[in-house]
Amino acid sequence: MLGILLIYLVMGSVAGVLAGLLGIGGGAVLVPGLLAVFALQNIDAPAMVHQAIATSLACVVFTALSSIRAHHRHGSVDWPLVGRLAPGLLVGSLLGAVVADQINGLVLQRIFGVAALLIGLRMIFQRGTEGRALALPGAPALTAIGGAIGGLSALIGIGGGSLTVPFLSACRVPMVRAVGTSAACGLPIALAGVTGFVLTGWHEPGRMPHSIGYVLWPAVVGITIASMLAAPLGARLAHWLPARQLKRGFGVLLCIIGLRLALSA
Repeated sequence: MLGILLIYLVMGSVAGVLAGLLGIGGGAVLVPGLLAVFALQNIDAPAMVHQAIATSLACVVFTALSSIRAHHRHGSVDWPLVGRLAPGLLVGSLLGAVVADQINGLVLQRIFGVAALLIGLRMIFQRGTEGRALALPGAPALTAIGGAIGGLSALIGIGGGSLTVPFLSACRVPMVRAVGTSAACGLPIALAGVTGFVLTGWHEPGRMPHSIGYVLWPAVVGITIASMLAAPLGARLAHWLPARQLKRGFGVLLCIIGLRLALSA
């Protein structure tokens, strides 16, 4: 048990450094990382993919709180915009967890693999937002878009930054404000998603010990503590490491992970 806890601490440290260095959420790292840890333990529980996704979202709750505090202190969160997106994010994320509960674990793993592949490709080929001129839509459309972002995020266990930041930047929201607003949007996504995974997994017989619903809490504790301590280090490294090249390198790694998960039998 101590060895596994140390692995969770290392995983959280890596996720925290990457979050601070590259501005990415932890789900892209944590879900495949947790699946690898389960394989290392020779665990073949029917619900292990659901547990990896639910546990990743639970970690996002705590890391989002830390991120929101930092972005709010710098005035980079558009709270009225968060308020207009939040209803859709909450409902979409809750429904995403309910839908995930109905999907076979292998299929869910493949969905995550495809999503990781697409995120990785975007990180490799991402360009600036110059020339984009979409107007920020009204409240009903923002609610619908929030629902789509929340639903997909909960389905694959991410905080939504990979979806929210491109949307907001395309709508002429300045990048610094888009990132801060996206960080704040990650909290309702994670809270609603975790609620859904706890409720739908409450009576699931194939869960691992020490789980509440689908959430594996020992992993949440170890990963969260380490990631919150490591994130400031990543932020400092971002000032003198070639973050753009590192982001592309991580995108390649995500593509490899995504392909492996999507094509696994």
